[in-house]
Amino acid sequence: MAGGKETPRQKMIGLMYLVLTALLALNVSKQILDAFVAIEDNIQRGSITQYDRGETAKGTLIEELSSVTKDEAGRAKAAKIKKYLGMIEKIDKNVAEFIKYVDDLKLELIEKVEGPESVKVAKPNDKESILWKKYDPQTPLLPTRLYLQAIQQKDNFDVPMHEIVGSEISKVDPTKKGQKLWDLYNGLRKSIVETAGTYKEGEKNSWKVKVKDINDYKDFQDLSKQIEKMIKGGGNKVNPEDMEALLSIYQELTKQEFADHHEAKNIHWLGRTFDHAPLVGALASLSSLQNEILSARAKAVNLLKSKVTTGEFSFNKIQQLVSGPGVATSGEEVELLVTMAAYDSDKNPVVTANTGSVEVKDGIGRIKLKAGATDMTVNGSVTITNKSGVPYKRDWEWKVAVVKAQGSISLPEMAVLYRGYDNKVVPVVAGAVSSSISVAGGSSRAASWSEDGMSYKGYIVTPGAGNSVSITLTGKDKDGKSKSYGTFKYKVKSFPKPEILDPTIKKSSGARVTLILKDSPLKANFNVLGGEITIGNETPVSFSGGVIPASAVAKAKAGAKVAAVIRYNGTGGPNTMLTVLTVKP
Repeated sequence: MAGGKETPRQKMIGLMYLVLTALLALNVSKQILDAFVAIEDNIQRGSITQYDRGETAKGTLIEELSSVTKDEAGRAKAAKIKKYLGMIEKIDKNVAEFIKYVDDLKLELIEKVEGPESVKVAKPNDKESILWKKYDPQTPLLPTRLYLQAIQQKDNFDVPMHEIVGSEISKVDPTKKGQKLWDLYNGLRKSIVETAGTYKEGEKNSWKVKVKDINDYKDFQDLSKQIEKMIKGGGNKVNPEDMEALLSIYQELTKQEFADHHEAKNIHWLGRTFDHAPLVGALASLSSLQNEILSARAKAVNLLKSKVTTGEFSFNKIQQLVSGPGVATSGEEVELLVTMAAYDSDKNPVVTANTGSVEVKDGIGRIKLKAGATDMTVNGSVTITNKSGVPYKRDWEWKVAVVKAQGSISLPEMAVLYRGYDNKVVPVVAGAVSSSISVAGGSSRAASWSEDGMSYKGYIVTPGAGNSVSITLTGKDKDGKSKSYGTFKYKVKSFPKPEILDPTIKKSSGARVTLILKDSPLKANFNVLGGEITIGNETPVSFSGGVIPASAVAKAKAGAKVAAVIRYNGTGGPNTMLTVLTVKP
């Protein structure tokens, strides 16, 4: 369904968030924490945009109500508008409750980490203040404005996990804040869809929607089928014109409740989201929920607004539309689309901008410009003329936050590079269509692999003899221009020595030596070549292969400790280890 599709920018932000979360689990650098700060800021800006979308549609209905005629037709129209405004107020009440709950939760997390004084006073645009705008009961749908760069302990992951989920991800503690968060979120999904798709019983052409919870699905296509089946069935009577909008709202507010998380099975969304999430990451996740709710609210309000017909044109209700990216990297080309909400195919609007002349085609003015080093504000006007020749003009403005191009290196298996090991490296570059690396202090080769059901495409990095390796990340933009995204330095360590899986040997049957890496994500294979067993002052007894014969400990008593020298080969090269085995009967 078209209404459920994400924009490329939304997909990019979502992908970056997932990558950054994975990187943080590996204790990757401060750059990643700062990237979360940037994402959170972008989400907060997006929430304001979604709030404005909903308020504009609501304001249009209020304006329309004030202009209706006093005759019978006008009174009927007024009653209709009042009904829709009542539905909107019901939605807004529930949305405001959720926004406030999440705001309180975010402030509580910050207070527990930074101290109660950290969010006591709001200081707008103060780079040393975390709180820029307090919750305002006059605008209950606008989330609290935070500046996460001012947080000192950005990487604290204990508090978010403990306060939201509990002590372990395998089971959500019902006494923690996460359970109510989940219930409120899913309850809002139900109430928004039911309210936006429901008309008063007994009215002609009455529609109704009773929503069921869907939080288990194979993929997006399966989810869409389940939602459509649910909305069309169960005694529901849905206006066909509303179907796509209702599907889009439900899809946007649906999350997979249980799924595998790393090696753990059937982990709740709360556990998957806040497991080892640093404070700034947890706050970004919470802000994302607010943004999703405000986006769904805007869709629902616009759906209800569309039920009011205003004739061929209602120029005092015409709304200028500007679309484009809200964030750009320095040097990136930015494209803005400007048009009128009411478009006549016989009349192109006249679009102006402070950047120069604007070409208008098919009712849309296209503005292309390059992002500089600082934030940009693009403004102008759009004018359309009615059939009587009367022009109607609306001013518009669009802001683009310019951010420094950033790149990062993802190490799926480790946080350092190991000598004698296939170190897997995945380059991640925001705003680039392709990327590559160069290695100083070692070598690299392109590679692809699959792990835990995920496919990766990256490089195998082999360190040299030194103690460090520098990886330079480069990328190409959509125009084919190359750009450097930074150089990342990593320490080089020797491959860790293995341990014996079972450090015992039986007098009756001997022992098979199996070497493993305990408590390590590294994948390694070891081939035991042989060794020696020493009992007290006795002459060492040699053995070959991976099996120690019973004869090697024939002179030892049960419970005794014997010294063992194990020679092995495999990942990390040939090596020798000294260990102690316990003799068993």
